Amino acid sequence: MSPVVASAAVCLLLASMLAGLLAGAADIAPRSVMLQLLDWLPLVTADSGLAPVELGLLSEIRLPRVVLAALVGGLLAIAGAGYQGVFRNPLADPYLLGAAAGAGLTTTAAIVFSRGDDLAVGIPVAAFAGAVGGVLLAYGLGSVAGRGGGTATLVLAGVAVTSFLTAVQTFLQQLRVEELQRIYAWILGDLGGGWEQITLVAPYAAVSVAIMLLHGRLLDVLSVGDDEAVTLGLNATRVRLVVLLAASLATAAAVAVSGLIGFVGIVVPHAVRRLTGTSYRIVLPVSLIGGAAFLVLADLLARTVLAPAELPIGVVTAFVGAPFFVLVLRMTRRMET
Repeated sequence: MSPVVASAAVCLLLASMLAGLLAGAADIAPRSVMLQLLDWLPLVTADSGLAPVELGLLSEIRLPRVVLAALVGGLLAIAGAGYQGVFRNPLADPYLLGAAAGAGLTTTAAIVFSRGDDLAVGIPVAAFAGAVGGVLLAYGLGSVAGRGGGTATLVLAGVAVTSFLTAVQTFLQQLRVEELQRIYAWILGDLGGGWEQITLVAPYAAVSVAIMLLHGRLLDVLSVGDDEAVTLGLNATRVRLVVLLAASLATAAAVAVSGLIGFVGIVVPHAVRRLTGTSYRIVLPVSLIGGAAFLVLADLLARTVLAPAELPIGVVTAFVGAPFFVLVLRMTRRMET
Protein backbone atom coordinates (compact mmCIF):
# COMPACT_ATOMS: atom_id res chain seq x y z
CA MET A 1 0.00 0.00 0.00
CA SER A 2 1.19 3.50 -0.82
CA PRO A 3 2.41 5.38 2.28
CA VAL A 4 0.33 8.35 1.14
CA VAL A 5 -2.87 6.26 1.05
CA ALA A 6 -2.13 4.66 4.41
CA SER A 7 -1.30 7.99 6.04
CA ALA A 8 -4.42 9.65 4.63
CA ALA A 9 -6.66 6.84 5.87
CA VAL A 10 -5.16 6.84 9.37
CA CYS A 11 -5.34 10.65 9.60
CA LEU A 12 -9.00 10.56 8.57
CA LEU A 13 -9.76 8.00 11.27
CA LEU A 14 -7.90 9.91 13.98
CA ALA A 15 -9.57 13.18 12.99
CA SER A 16 -13.04 11.60 13.08
CA MET A 17 -12.40 10.01 16.48
CA LEU A 18 -11.13 13.31 17.85
CA ALA A 19 -14.26 15.06 16.54
CA GLY A 20 -16.39 12.40 18.22
CA LEU A 21 -14.65 13.03 21.54
CA LEU A 22 -14.84 16.82 21.31
CA ALA A 23 -18.52 17.10 20.40
CA GLY A 24 -21.57 15.89 22.24
CA ALA A 25 -24.73 16.87 24.06
CA ALA A 26 -22.78 17.78 27.20
CA ASP A 27 -20.75 20.98 27.05
CA ILE A 28 -17.10 20.11 27.74
CA ALA A 29 -14.38 22.56 26.73
CA PRO A 30 -12.42 21.19 23.74
CA ARG A 31 -9.16 22.38 25.31
CA SER A 32 -9.84 20.33 28.44
CA VAL A 33 -10.62 17.27 26.34
CA MET A 34 -7.36 17.65 24.43
CA LEU A 35 -5.37 18.02 27.64
CA GLN A 36 -7.04 14.93 29.13
CA LEU A 37 -6.19 12.91 26.03
CA LEU A 38 -2.57 13.99 26.40
CA ASP A 39 -2.65 13.02 30.07
CA TRP A 40 -3.72 9.49 29.12
CA LEU A 41 -0.65 9.06 26.91
CA PRO A 42 2.34 7.22 28.40
CA LEU A 43 5.04 9.44 29.91
CA VAL A 44 2.88 12.56 29.46
CA THR A 45 1.32 14.58 32.27
CA ALA A 46 -1.23 17.34 31.69
CA ASP A 47 -3.80 18.98 33.93
CA SER A 48 -7.13 19.04 32.08
CA GLY A 49 -9.05 20.68 34.89
CA LEU A 50 -12.04 18.42 34.26
CA ALA A 51 -14.47 17.90 37.11
CA PRO A 52 -15.04 14.27 38.18
CA VAL A 53 -18.42 14.20 36.42
CA GLU A 54 -16.91 15.52 33.19
CA LEU A 55 -14.02 13.07 33.41
CA GLY A 56 -16.44 10.19 33.91
CA LEU A 57 -18.51 11.37 30.95
CA LEU A 58 -15.44 11.47 28.73
CA SER A 59 -13.88 8.17 29.82
CA GLU A 60 -16.99 6.04 30.34
CA ILE A 61 -19.42 7.37 27.74
CA ARG A 62 -17.80 9.31 24.89
CA LEU A 63 -14.54 7.39 24.55
CA PRO A 64 -16.00 3.86 24.56
CA ARG A 65 -18.76 4.99 22.21
CA VAL A 66 -16.24 6.37 19.71
CA VAL A 67 -14.10 3.22 19.99
CA LEU A 68 -17.13 0.95 19.54
CA ALA A 69 -18.32 2.96 16.52
CA ALA A 70 -14.87 2.62 14.95
CA LEU A 71 -14.78 -1.11 15.68
CA VAL A 72 -18.25 -1.80 14.29
CA GLY A 73 -17.77 0.42 11.24
CA GLY A 74 -14.46 -1.22 10.39
CA LEU A 75 -15.91 -4.72 10.74
CA LEU A 76 -18.95 -3.99 8.56
CA ALA A 77 -16.83 -2.33 5.87
CA ILE A 78 -14.19 -5.05 5.65
CA ALA A 79 -16.93 -7.70 5.71
CA GLY A 80 -18.63 -5.98 2.78
CA ALA A 81 -15.34 -5.87 0.87
CA GLY A 82 -14.78 -9.55 1.64
CA TYR A 83 -18.24 -10.55 0.39
CA GLN A 84 -17.71 -8.50 -2.78
CA GLY A 85 -14.43 -10.30 -3.38
CA VAL A 86 -15.92 -13.75 -2.80
CA PHE A 87 -18.92 -13.22 -5.07
CA ARG A 88 -17.16 -10.84 -7.52
CA ASN A 89 -20.17 -8.58 -7.10
CA PRO A 90 -19.99 -4.88 -6.13
CA LEU A 91 -23.47 -5.06 -4.60
CA ALA A 92 -22.63 -7.85 -2.17
CA ASP A 93 -23.14 -6.59 1.36
CA PRO A 94 -23.81 -8.09 4.81
CA TYR A 95 -27.36 -6.68 4.71
CA LEU A 96 -28.20 -7.47 1.11
CA LEU A 97 -26.93 -11.06 1.37
CA GLY A 98 -28.92 -11.98 4.46
CA ALA A 99 -25.97 -12.06 6.88
CA ALA A 100 -27.27 -9.26 9.07
CA ALA A 101 -30.85 -10.55 8.91
CA GLY A 102 -29.69 -14.02 9.94
CA ALA A 103 -27.61 -12.60 12.77
CA GLY A 104 -30.56 -10.42 13.80
CA LEU A 105 -32.91 -13.40 13.87
CA THR A 106 -30.65 -15.60 15.98
CA THR A 107 -29.73 -12.73 18.29
CA THR A 108 -33.42 -11.98 18.84
CA ALA A 109 -33.96 -15.67 19.56
CA ALA A 110 -31.13 -15.54 22.09
CA ILE A 111 -32.70 -12.53 23.81
CA VAL A 112 -36.14 -14.15 23.84
CA PHE A 113 -35.20 -17.65 24.97
CA SER A 114 -32.02 -17.18 27.01
CA ARG A 115 -31.62 -16.07 30.59
CA GLY A 116 -29.80 -12.83 31.26
CA ASP A 117 -26.70 -14.60 32.57
CA ASP A 118 -26.27 -16.52 29.30
CA LEU A 119 -26.54 -13.59 26.90
CA ALA A 120 -22.92 -12.41 27.13
CA VAL A 121 -21.67 -15.69 25.66
CA GLY A 122 -24.74 -16.70 23.68
CA ILE A 123 -25.29 -13.60 21.53
CA PRO A 124 -21.98 -13.66 19.56
CA VAL A 125 -22.27 -17.40 18.93
CA ALA A 126 -25.91 -17.09 17.87
CA ALA A 127 -25.14 -14.08 15.66
CA PHE A 128 -22.32 -15.93 13.88
CA ALA A 129 -24.50 -18.97 13.20
CA GLY A 130 -27.27 -16.77 11.85
CA ALA A 131 -24.92 -14.70 9.67
CA VAL A 132 -23.38 -17.77 8.02
CA GLY A 133 -26.79 -19.39 7.56
CA GLY A 134 -28.29 -16.26 6.01
CA VAL A 135 -25.46 -15.84 3.48
CA LEU A 136 -25.45 -19.52 2.48
CA LEU A 137 -29.22 -19.47 2.05
CA ALA A 138 -29.13 -16.34 -0.13
CA TYR A 139 -26.22 -17.58 -2.23
CA GLY A 140 -27.81 -21.02 -2.66
CA LEU A 141 -31.13 -19.51 -3.71
CA GLY A 142 -29.39 -17.15 -6.14
CA SER A 143 -27.36 -19.99 -7.65
CA VAL A 144 -30.40 -22.22 -8.16
CA ALA A 145 -32.49 -19.42 -9.62
CA GLY A 146 -29.81 -17.88 -11.81
CA ARG A 147 -27.29 -20.69 -12.52
CA GLY A 148 -24.44 -18.93 -10.77
CA GLY A 149 -26.29 -15.66 -10.47
CA GLY A 150 -25.59 -12.25 -11.84
CA THR A 151 -25.90 -9.07 -9.83
CA ALA A 152 -29.67 -8.82 -10.09
CA THR A 153 -30.24 -12.48 -9.20
CA LEU A 154 -28.02 -12.34 -6.13
CA VAL A 155 -29.58 -9.10 -4.91
CA LEU A 156 -33.11 -10.45 -5.35
CA ALA A 157 -32.19 -13.67 -3.53
CA GLY A 158 -30.72 -11.63 -0.69
CA VAL A 159 -33.84 -9.48 -0.47
CA ALA A 160 -36.06 -12.56 -0.40
CA VAL A 161 -34.01 -14.24 2.34
CA THR A 162 -33.80 -11.02 4.35
CA SER A 163 -37.58 -10.54 4.15
CA PHE A 164 -38.24 -14.10 5.28
CA LEU A 165 -35.79 -13.98 8.17
CA THR A 166 -37.12 -10.59 9.26
CA ALA A 167 -40.65 -12.02 9.30
CA VAL A 168 -39.52 -14.86 11.55
CA GLN A 169 -37.73 -12.36 13.77
CA THR A 170 -40.94 -10.31 14.10
CA PHE A 171 -42.83 -13.45 15.12
CA LEU A 172 -40.26 -14.20 17.83
CA GLN A 173 -40.56 -10.66 19.17
CA GLN A 174 -44.24 -11.22 19.88
CA LEU A 175 -43.38 -14.18 22.10
CA ARG A 176 -41.66 -11.89 24.62
CA VAL A 177 -43.57 -8.61 24.64
CA GLU A 178 -41.69 -7.36 27.69
CA GLU A 179 -38.47 -7.43 25.68
CA LEU A 180 -39.84 -5.43 22.73
CA GLN A 181 -38.28 -2.13 23.76
CA ARG A 182 -34.87 -3.71 24.11
CA ILE A 183 -35.17 -5.56 20.81
CA TYR A 184 -36.37 -2.51 18.87
CA ALA A 185 -33.60 -0.35 20.30
CA TRP A 186 -31.12 -3.00 19.15
CA ILE A 187 -32.70 -3.22 15.66
CA LEU A 188 -32.36 0.54 15.10
CA GLY A 189 -28.69 0.47 16.07
CA ASP A 190 -27.09 1.30 19.38
CA LEU A 191 -23.44 2.14 20.08
CA GLY A 192 -23.80 2.87 23.77
CA GLY A 193 -22.66 -0.51 25.04
CA GLY A 194 -19.47 0.70 26.72
CA TRP A 195 -16.19 -1.03 27.41
CA GLU A 196 -17.89 -4.34 28.24
CA GLN A 197 -19.21 -4.70 24.70
CA ILE A 198 -15.84 -3.77 23.21
CA THR A 199 -14.14 -6.43 25.29
CA LEU A 200 -16.79 -8.95 24.28
CA VAL A 201 -16.27 -8.66 20.51
CA ALA A 202 -12.57 -7.79 20.37
CA PRO A 203 -11.39 -11.44 20.00
CA TYR A 204 -13.91 -12.16 17.21
CA ALA A 205 -12.95 -8.91 15.47
CA ALA A 206 -9.23 -9.66 15.65
CA VAL A 207 -9.61 -13.17 14.19
CA SER A 208 -11.93 -12.17 11.35
CA VAL A 209 -9.90 -9.11 10.33
CA ALA A 210 -6.61 -11.02 10.39
CA ILE A 211 -7.99 -13.80 8.18
CA MET A 212 -9.40 -11.41 5.60
CA LEU A 213 -6.27 -9.27 5.44
CA LEU A 214 -4.16 -12.39 4.89
CA HIS A 215 -6.40 -13.41 1.96
CA GLY A 216 -6.23 -10.10 0.10
CA ARG A 217 -3.76 -11.38 -2.50
CA LEU A 218 -5.80 -14.55 -3.04
CA LEU A 219 -8.96 -12.50 -3.64
CA ASP A 220 -7.04 -10.60 -6.31
CA VAL A 221 -6.31 -13.94 -8.00
CA LEU A 222 -9.97 -14.96 -7.74
CA SER A 223 -11.03 -11.71 -9.40
CA VAL A 224 -9.60 -12.88 -12.74
CA GLY A 225 -11.88 -15.94 -12.77
CA ASP A 226 -11.97 -19.43 -11.30
CA ASP A 227 -10.39 -21.14 -14.32
CA GLU A 228 -7.39 -18.82 -14.28
CA ALA A 229 -7.11 -19.17 -10.50
CA VAL A 230 -7.01 -22.96 -10.77
CA THR A 231 -4.26 -22.82 -13.38
CA LEU A 232 -2.24 -20.78 -10.89
CA GLY A 233 -2.64 -23.53 -8.29
CA LEU A 234 -5.26 -21.77 -6.16
CA ASN A 235 -8.02 -23.74 -4.44
CA ALA A 236 -10.84 -21.30 -5.21
CA THR A 237 -13.46 -23.17 -3.17
CA ARG A 238 -11.33 -23.17 -0.03
CA VAL A 239 -10.50 -19.47 -0.36
CA ARG A 240 -14.14 -18.54 -0.85
CA LEU A 241 -15.21 -20.59 2.15
CA VAL A 242 -12.54 -19.15 4.47
CA VAL A 243 -13.23 -15.54 3.47
CA LEU A 244 -16.98 -16.12 3.63
CA LEU A 245 -16.72 -17.46 7.19
CA ALA A 246 -14.39 -14.64 8.24
CA ALA A 247 -16.68 -11.96 6.78
CA SER A 248 -19.68 -13.58 8.47
CA LEU A 249 -17.81 -13.63 11.78
CA ALA A 250 -17.03 -9.92 11.39
CA THR A 251 -20.67 -9.18 10.58
CA ALA A 252 -21.87 -11.24 13.52
CA ALA A 253 -19.51 -9.50 15.93
CA ALA A 254 -20.69 -6.08 14.74
CA VAL A 255 -24.38 -6.96 14.82
CA ALA A 256 -24.13 -8.57 18.26
CA VAL A 257 -23.02 -5.33 19.94
CA SER A 258 -24.55 -2.63 17.73
CA GLY A 259 -27.73 -3.97 16.19
CA LEU A 260 -28.62 -3.53 12.54
CA ILE A 261 -26.64 -0.67 10.97
CA GLY A 262 -27.01 -0.80 7.23
CA PHE A 263 -25.13 0.36 4.13
CA VAL A 264 -21.65 0.64 5.68
CA GLY A 265 -20.53 -2.53 3.93
CA ILE A 266 -21.49 -1.28 0.48
CA VAL A 267 -20.76 2.46 0.69
CA VAL A 268 -17.22 2.29 2.09
CA PRO A 269 -15.67 -0.51 -0.05
CA HIS A 270 -17.10 0.99 -3.24
CA ALA A 271 -15.76 4.45 -2.39
CA VAL A 272 -12.37 2.93 -1.54
CA ARG A 273 -12.18 1.13 -4.88
CA ARG A 274 -12.94 4.36 -6.70
CA LEU A 275 -10.07 6.08 -4.89
CA THR A 276 -7.39 3.39 -4.62
CA GLY A 277 -8.06 0.80 -7.33
CA THR A 278 -9.44 -2.73 -7.26
CA SER A 279 -6.64 -4.69 -5.57
CA TYR A 280 -7.99 -6.31 -2.41
CA ARG A 281 -4.58 -6.05 -0.80
CA ILE A 282 -5.39 -2.32 -0.61
CA VAL A 283 -9.20 -2.37 -0.57
CA LEU A 284 -9.47 -4.55 2.54
CA PRO A 285 -7.24 -2.55 4.96
CA VAL A 286 -8.40 0.84 3.65
CA SER A 287 -12.05 -0.28 3.94
CA LEU A 288 -11.35 -1.30 7.53
CA ILE A 289 -10.01 2.17 8.38
CA GLY A 290 -12.51 4.04 6.20
CA GLY A 291 -15.46 2.16 7.66
CA ALA A 292 -14.31 3.02 11.16
CA ALA A 293 -14.07 6.72 10.28
CA PHE A 294 -17.41 6.67 8.45
CA LEU A 295 -19.39 5.23 11.35
CA VAL A 296 -17.70 7.48 13.93
CA LEU A 297 -18.78 10.51 11.90
CA ALA A 298 -22.26 9.09 11.37
CA ASP A 299 -22.60 8.50 15.11
CA LEU A 300 -21.40 12.05 15.78
CA LEU A 301 -24.16 13.34 13.53
CA ALA A 302 -26.71 11.10 15.24
CA ARG A 303 -25.69 12.43 18.66
CA THR A 304 -25.62 16.12 17.80
CA VAL A 305 -28.19 16.90 15.09
CA LEU A 306 -31.12 16.74 17.56
CA ALA A 307 -29.16 17.18 20.81
CA PRO A 308 -29.89 16.40 23.59
CA ALA A 309 -32.04 13.77 21.81
CA GLU A 310 -30.36 11.19 19.58
CA LEU A 311 -31.17 9.79 16.16
CA PRO A 312 -30.80 6.02 15.76
CA ILE A 313 -27.47 5.43 14.03
CA GLY A 314 -29.17 3.19 11.47
CA VAL A 315 -31.30 6.12 10.32
CA VAL A 316 -28.22 8.24 9.62
CA THR A 317 -26.42 5.53 7.62
CA ALA A 318 -29.62 4.87 5.65
CA PHE A 319 -29.89 8.53 4.67
CA VAL A 320 -26.37 8.32 3.25
CA GLY A 321 -26.41 4.76 1.98
CA ALA A 322 -29.75 4.49 0.19
CA PRO A 323 -28.97 7.09 -2.54
CA PHE A 324 -25.44 5.69 -2.82
CA PHE A 325 -26.82 2.17 -3.33
CA VAL A 326 -29.05 3.38 -6.17
CA LEU A 327 -26.02 5.01 -7.80
CA VAL A 328 -23.95 1.82 -7.51
CA LEU A 329 -26.83 -0.26 -8.89
CA ARG A 330 -27.14 1.98 -11.95
CA MET A 331 -23.39 1.87 -12.58
CA THR A 332 -23.38 -1.93 -12.23
CA ARG A 333 -26.26 -2.38 -14.67
CA ARG A 334 -24.46 -0.22 -17.23
CA MET A 335 -21.34 -2.39 -16.90
CA GLU A 336 -23.39 -5.58 -17.35
CA THR A 337 -25.14 -4.27 -20.46
